[in-house]
Amino acid sequence: MVLVSPLLLACIRAFLDWTQVDLIQRTTFFIMIKLFSVKQKQKEAAESGSGGPPIKKQSPGELRVQKDISELNLAKTTSIAFPHGKDNLLSFEITIQPDEGYYQGGTFVFSFQIPNLYPHEAPKVKCRTKVYHPNIDLDGNVCLNILREDWKPVLSINSIIYGLQYLFLDPNPDDPLNHEAAQVLRDHPWQFEANVRKSISGGYVGGHHFPRLI
Repeated sequence: MVLVSPLLLACIRAFLDWTQVDLIQRTTFFIMIKLFSVKQKQKEAAESGSGGPPIKKQSPGELRVQKDISELNLAKTTSIAFPHGKDNLLSFEITIQPDEGYYQGGTFVFSFQIPNLYPHEAPKVKCRTKVYHPNIDLDGNVCLNILREDWKPVLSINSIIYGLQYLFLDPNPDDPLNHEAAQVLRDHPWQFEANVRKSISGGYVGGHHFPRLI
């Protein structure tokens, strides 16, 4: 259905008196309507590309993360999911299930939020799984140098995933967010291991309850 502007309709009603206007004048008005309709269609087609819904232009961040995801080389212990749909590449989750080390058998989920300025700005990464870890606090903040001062545009999503995997294989007590866990790891490694096993089994450590992950 062709939409005619209210202004044009008003003009037509004001001037078109079917009992007084002759055939030539009527024909002129119909031609005006036809020309206006054609111009409207041309304008809409130009605005929406091929006449369909407007095509969203991808940001540099979306283009780069699309490349990163296509080049992912995930270990068998790691998977990726898109909870908001695969059309939203700027928000996804990485699940890590270590098969060795202190955290063997656990399942840990990390959310990734990719800024539009990526790769010139590092992704925002949080641990969605409550975990007893010197480099991850109880709010899910992650202490990983490449997410902070050591981030460079040449790094990728793969780089971050490798870093997260390494945190579970070799926790670093010298750069902690959970200072209590770091001190136990540094001074009593055997107690730290026992605390980790208790936490991922759904127990209490340091007055905090942890979800069962194994």
